[in-house]
Amino acid sequence: MDWSKVLQRIFLKTGAWYCSLAENLPRQKLLLAMEIKRKNTNVLISVVVVILSFTTSKLCAACSSSSSTLSREISIGVVLDMGSVTGKTIHRCITMASSEFYASHIHFKTRIVLHTRDSKGDPTHAISAALDLLENVKVQAIIGPETSLETKFLALLCGKAKVPMLSFSSVLSGIYPFLVQIKQDETSQFKGIASILQSYKWRSVIIIYEDNDDGREALPCLIESLQVADVHIASKRSISPLSSDDQINNDLHKLKTLQATIYIVHMSPSLSSRLFLSAKRIGLMKEGYAWIVTDKTANQFSSIDDEVIESSQGLLGMKAYIPSSSKLRGFKSRWRMVVYAEDPLMEAREMDVLCIWAYDTVWALAKSTERVWTETLNAGNQGSLDVARVANCDSGTRLLYEILGSKFTGLSGEFQFFDGKLHSETFLIVNIIGKGERRVGFWTPKHGINKELPPSFRGRSLSSSTTTKTGLEAVLWPGVSATAPTGGRKLRIAVVNASGFPELTKVHYDPETNTSSFTGYCVDVFIAAINSLDYQVPYVFENWENLGTYNDLIDQIYHQKYDGAVGDITIRTNRSMYVDFTLPFTELGTGTVARRGNSDIWVFLKPLHANLWLTSAAFFVLMGLVVWTIEHPTNAEFQGSVAYQIGTILWFGFSTLVYAHREKLTSNLSRFVVIIWLFVVLILTSSYTATLSSMLTVRQIQLVTARNYVGIQYGSFLGGLLVASNLNFTGLHPYTSPEDYASALSGGSKNRGVSVVVDELPYIKIFLAKYGKDYAMVASQSNTAGWGFVFQKGLPLVSDMSQAIVKLREEGKLEMMEKKWFKSQSSFMPENAISTPNILNLDSFGGLFVVSFLSCVAVLFIRFTFMLFKKFGLKNFIKLLDGGKLALMFRFLASKRGNAIC
Repeated sequence: MDWSKVLQRIFLKTGAWYCSLAENLPRQKLLLAMEIKRKNTNVLISVVVVILSFTTSKLCAACSSSSSTLSREISIGVVLDMGSVTGKTIHRCITMASSEFYASHIHFKTRIVLHTRDSKGDPTHAISAALDLLENVKVQAIIGPETSLETKFLALLCGKAKVPMLSFSSVLSGIYPFLVQIKQDETSQFKGIASILQSYKWRSVIIIYEDNDDGREALPCLIESLQVADVHIASKRSISPLSSDDQINNDLHKLKTLQATIYIVHMSPSLSSRLFLSAKRIGLMKEGYAWIVTDKTANQFSSIDDEVIESSQGLLGMKAYIPSSSKLRGFKSRWRMVVYAEDPLMEAREMDVLCIWAYDTVWALAKSTERVWTETLNAGNQGSLDVARVANCDSGTRLLYEILGSKFTGLSGEFQFFDGKLHSETFLIVNIIGKGERRVGFWTPKHGINKELPPSFRGRSLSSSTTTKTGLEAVLWPGVSATAPTGGRKLRIAVVNASGFPELTKVHYDPETNTSSFTGYCVDVFIAAINSLDYQVPYVFENWENLGTYNDLIDQIYHQKYDGAVGDITIRTNRSMYVDFTLPFTELGTGTVARRGNSDIWVFLKPLHANLWLTSAAFFVLMGLVVWTIEHPTNAEFQGSVAYQIGTILWFGFSTLVYAHREKLTSNLSRFVVIIWLFVVLILTSSYTATLSSMLTVRQIQLVTARNYVGIQYGSFLGGLLVASNLNFTGLHPYTSPEDYASALSGGSKNRGVSVVVDELPYIKIFLAKYGKDYAMVASQSNTAGWGFVFQKGLPLVSDMSQAIVKLREEGKLEMMEKKWFKSQSSFMPENAISTPNILNLDSFGGLFVVSFLSCVAVLFIRFTFMLFKKFGLKNFIKLLDGGKLALMFRFLASKRGNAIC
């Protein structure tokens, strides 16, 4: 009789019955049985469980011994921290996976044998254990450890030995060719966290990470994901695993002073547990705060103490998604029974994700080992398997290739690898409520956040009727609040009380209610901008009494007494070193105001320089004289007494200025010279009119003239700018209100007032809205950057508020608010008329006068030439000119046109 086959049948039937019993045993009865055992009221259940476990182990041993004659043992190393809960759990799952795999695959010709070594959580012990396994045991693969530092060291050793290493730690570097990571890609979950922040429109976060190799390596990837999502990192705080509770409290107290209230935690469960307890004690787990943990903590929520769970209420976590299946439920039942059999007093918690992955890892390794050694055996055409010979055939590379090519449905669902890492892109988003966690949604790289899994993914997800606009189910936040935090504590905004200009900001205090209300143009713009944001920003206005300068207010914001300020605060370089400004919401620059009217009776002479006036007058006389010379012999209107002819010369010359000459010209020569001169007159009069109009419109005030006083606002920085500009004014007079400006301007510099007032454009607008009838802005200069809202440095709100201001300007809302508070702007000069027009001088028109003068000379030359021609006769004149060579030409011209020229 073939006893091996008989034992195999017995084992299969007994194992199937045992698995069915474990799967059908309700969890409530198991827990009840454990409670009964603790009270020593019933011992029977523990005895039955031990007998079942003993029977199963014996059957497995019998089956193993029966198949040992057909199988060859392949050594596999296991390096774990056996002193930690995680290490013990993983080792237990690995052992169960090996036993159950070969119980269901008795026909395999290979069998992996686990050689476990305790790393004690120390990299040096891990290296020593790995060297022993590689050199003495000759293992073909190594499983573990849990930390990235140990993984890196062991990955280097395994790379040299060309032995695959399967690690439960995530290592971002790709320089370890023989490393297989049994863990999801951390960069994926960081993108998922960024998606959560975007869905709640949180713009500022605080990162708390463990000060070890794992945390420092993951930090750049987390920061990059947040930056891509346009999330500002308010602070990054590292906490050492060796930190005391007092040190953790001190770190959290410092973070509590920051404006951000959203925390991202990336650290081990042991350290995060201490962190949450401290956060609860100092008030960081109350309403208004949000905590998000990575899978490093969330994957092991089941192993966290009840006290920590109580302190973590409202926390959000990203963890690996494991679809539910009958296979997984059966394994969990068996796992609880094994745990109870080992220690009946230990409460069987839910399995960690790492435990499930460890189980599937052993199955993948066992299958890969079988394929490699079977193919090697077949290739050698031998009837027996020589492990030593196979080890010399580059089996490590082939085994690595088979492991990476593994693809099957395990406890964790579809188990496969991509780029050396476990290919599992679906993350579960959980919310800590009560004694455990509640699923609130999923995240995948392709579909983002959803409350249900997309149809293309396997697995069932529970439905819920309560959803939010973020794509998640309703979340219970810290402080047992159903309202999502806004992302920051309430901003304290200081409002400057501009007592002299209440149109800008004004504080209304109600003594009965002991409250203050705030109005004004600056307040309206701030409220409109912050309300236009697509997320809520809590804030409160606080009255800042003008007990100092605005630089003092900037200093208070820098030292975090206030989070921001609203008012007539000018953007300046020295202030921007300590605070952040939004884009300006007012016009840039300063304006100069003066009284309307002009007492200069000779203003009409100013457009032209004296040399141009004299030259023009001379040419008017010259033009009259030239015309008289040509017309006098033949035109009766230019004949008469000497006095009459002199009057005619002057009258005709100056009348061309307005084209009013009445004398009729009979000579073509006089007509020619007059046409040239009228063109010159046209240009002169047009230029004169334009320049005079500009002067009468703008009337630029010359500060360089002596005995002028300039008025400025009290405490304004413009006084320093005027002094630095080296302008030759007599002095500066400070004032506090538009009424003071009007009084000073009405008196003038001679009556202890001022000639002009220089101030920023918003103040000028308010002044002219009240006194525009008597005063006007005669000049402006873009020498300031305008007013902006002030915030503490680094707040992401600054850029959003700047965009909101731009939007208000584009929509015309800023202009509407200006009209509301500034009433009228009719006293403003156009921007293209604020510069002083240049006085016209002779240099500008010299060319015209030269042309006119040459035309006069030419006409007179022609006139006198023909006079000589008539007097001396044609033949003698021609001989006189050329000695006979030009006789023919002049004779012909004289005979044809002599009479017509004159």
